[in-house]
Amino acid sequence: MSAQEVVFGALLREMRLEKSLTIEALADASGVSVRGIGDLERGRRAAPQRRTVAALADGLGLDDTERERLLAAARAGRTAGYSPVGVRSFPRGVDDFVGRADELAELEKLAGPPADDDTEPDTTAANAQPVVVAVHGAPGTGKTTFALRAARRLADRFPDGQLMVDLRGTDRTPPAASELMVRVLKAFGVPDRDLAKSGPQSHPALYRQVLADRRCLLVLDDARDEAQVRPLLPGSGRALVLVTSRRMLTGLDDVHRLPLGRLDAAESAAFLASLVGEDRATAEPDALHEVARLCEYLPLALRVAGNWLATRTGWSVRRLADRLAREERRLDALSAGDVRVASAFDLSYRQLTPAAARMFRRLSLIPGPDTGAACAAHLTGQDLHDAEDTLEELVEAGLLGATGDRYRLHDLLCLYGRTRLAAEDDAEDVERSRRSMFRWLLQTAVVAGRWYEPDHGAPPPTWQGTVDLSSADKAREWLQAEAPNWLAALHAAAADGDHATVVEVAESLHWFSDQWIFWGHWPEIFETAVRSAEALGDPLLEATQLNYYAWAVLLCEGRPRDSLEYSARALAAARLAGDRVQQAWAHQYAGWAHHLLGESGPAFEHNTHATALFDAAGDLPGLLQALLGRAQDLEGDRRGEEAAEAYQQALARLDEAGDRVERHIAAVTRVNALAGLGRAYVRLGRWDEAVRHLRISVELCHADGNVALESRYLRSLGDALLGAGREAEAREAFTRCIALGPGADPRRVAEARSRLARLDTR
Repeated sequence: MSAQEVVFGALLREMRLEKSLTIEALADASGVSVRGIGDLERGRRAAPQRRTVAALADGLGLDDTERERLLAAARAGRTAGYSPVGVRSFPRGVDDFVGRADELAELEKLAGPPADDDTEPDTTAANAQPVVVAVHGAPGTGKTTFALRAARRLADRFPDGQLMVDLRGTDRTPPAASELMVRVLKAFGVPDRDLAKSGPQSHPALYRQVLADRRCLLVLDDARDEAQVRPLLPGSGRALVLVTSRRMLTGLDDVHRLPLGRLDAAESAAFLASLVGEDRATAEPDALHEVARLCEYLPLALRVAGNWLATRTGWSVRRLADRLAREERRLDALSAGDVRVASAFDLSYRQLTPAAARMFRRLSLIPGPDTGAACAAHLTGQDLHDAEDTLEELVEAGLLGATGDRYRLHDLLCLYGRTRLAAEDDAEDVERSRRSMFRWLLQTAVVAGRWYEPDHGAPPPTWQGTVDLSSADKAREWLQAEAPNWLAALHAAAADGDHATVVEVAESLHWFSDQWIFWGHWPEIFETAVRSAEALGDPLLEATQLNYYAWAVLLCEGRPRDSLEYSARALAAARLAGDRVQQAWAHQYAGWAHHLLGESGPAFEHNTHATALFDAAGDLPGLLQALLGRAQDLEGDRRGEEAAEAYQQALARLDEAGDRVERHIAAVTRVNALAGLGRAYVRLGRWDEAVRHLRISVELCHADGNVALESRYLRSLGDALLGAGREAEAREAFTRCIALGPGADPRRVAEARSRLARLDTR
């Protein structure tokens, strides 16, 4: 307590008594609260702002001389200042701060304007509400450092003090709220005798009273849970309270939430450069970025890596990058002195319930970047609802990320989970869990994929699944979301010699692949299935998978010449098996490849064979594709009128077939036929008809969610619009093509980008 504050408080009391006023009477006359006046007289709060002093002077009825005397005492108190625990006494660690610009801006907005004598109405303090911000994030995301940085930037807005309290929430026995209250009260100048006089039962009320009339910043760092924090939140006043915690503290009401994630790549590189020095950073920029990536842009890991390099000047950045690249040793490498990334994870892990700890360990078996609750349930043997509850506990603890219904264990936490798995779980039990998960993934992939296969559709009534596959759209969502996981399961099945399962999965996904052409993994799936079919010694299976592989090489990889080897092998195997349908598909893919290579003679020959074989076998979906292939050959041979007629015949045949063709096969066939008809009209210079058919094709693709075909035909639509002289609409089509993102045909996107560039240049 400063001498100036004692002078002001004593003077105020003296003047009040001279006027024969009680505190309550002065409060009524001035509008300043009874509690506020009492704190001022006892010196418990900082000297008030000018408007409060003016209100008190008016309430006391002071003349000009007395008013100036009271104002002078207040100014003396403010000049001395009152910051029992100022920002400068906070722990170190904010000078090399990088990033978090958006989060800091959000805090500045919440904190309100800086305190100002002429604008800060102390008389309204009793009606003000404190601002509470919960800053949460995974271990190592720099929550404390962020709070320190924010406290420094906001210090001038809180002239009554800035106080940081370590709640030690990760300790085995963190301090109780009552102990922390006393610590805060002492920091704000409440004498020990007053604390003893009031007794522990009155400390909460005294705590709220002291904070209510102070414009202060209170940082409650490393909160364990809501129960520890809730008693420490002031009920009124103009304080800003920052609560940092690894947990999300979802049980707290009326708080602003500020999640902290990892830094981005550029911020991470800048942070490392600030630690190792610009000379070393600029000498090895690629290695520096690799270190940042291997640290997963986690601030704690970046600091450890940076400190390691800073203290080992003989090391190159590349040497550390290579050391971190060894996945099994990465966590060990991320330690500097007594600071270890793994130790930060330990603190959160040991607070988990046994079920959550087991789930955390088992999630390290997930091969892909994320998973759904159903897959996680198969790892732990829980039912779906229990698994969801357990996953949410991990999210709340900051050990698991969540986006929608997907859960992600970030790389460093995944490595940590594997160390705990090896240390705590029986190896045979772990392997059973892994195999159970893989088996479930593949079984579900088969059921989901068959939505798109002829003569299958919805799951059979006997299927008891834990994911919603009630529609083809939901099946596609699941297949795409879990793709990295079921793909890993497929490779594991092949490695284990479970060739029948590999072939079954590939077969079930054959027509689905048309919905997601440029995913990037169909060639490896069908090549794996070819090897499994060969191992099974079944020529029909071999022919089928070779045809699928020929399609993938032809379309997905854009290598028509190379695909001819596989369609030829498929034809030989199909003849050996005596199967006309697979012979037809082999001719179909060979004809397509020759068409793309500009070899019209072989293309016509193969398509003629394909048409006859599909027709003889009664395979309507295949026949429709052969008809499209024949029309495409005519188009490529610059026989526009005949090509247009052939595409119209294919459309008529499709309409005639009705529901005899599976809905998704019919949809793909229709958009291809309409687009082909549009291209034929382009060759004939019939621009309006070309645009109309291509636009319908594009919109059908969009409605069906087929990004691959949408990208191909948006580029064709743009070309037709240019030919029609409708440049603005062409620009729109090319721009839509470029904006489609993952799943689009990369060649068509590049072509659209090139055409836009030419238009801009022109």
